[in-house]
Amino acid sequence: MLELVAETGSIRKAAAGMKMSYRKAWLLLKALKETFGQPLVETTTGGKSGGGARLTRLGRFVVARYRALEGAARRAGGPAVDALNGRVRGATPRKTRLRRRIRA
Repeated sequence: MLELVAETGSIRKAAAGMKMSYRKAWLLLKALKETFGQPLVETTTGGKSGGGARLTRLGRFVVARYRALEGAARRAGGPAVDALNGRVRGATPRKTRLRRRIRA
């Protein structure tokens, strides 16, 4: 959600990109604000120049740390996922079936 807000400049467009209602996206951002104690997204009201949304400094930090953690987990878990792939019935070639699910 945060990355899509950064890309689109819009909560509504980010929600649509995730096939999520605007309300659900707004509630998610509200929960993140409560969790971190400050907003991860700041918005501007519409009007002649139009409104928009962008990540705050904290929002950018959270996205960067999340992606770093995701990469570390992928590197650490890679051998275990590869080993499990060989045990999956009707397994597809190495590094495909389980890793696809993990990335999602």
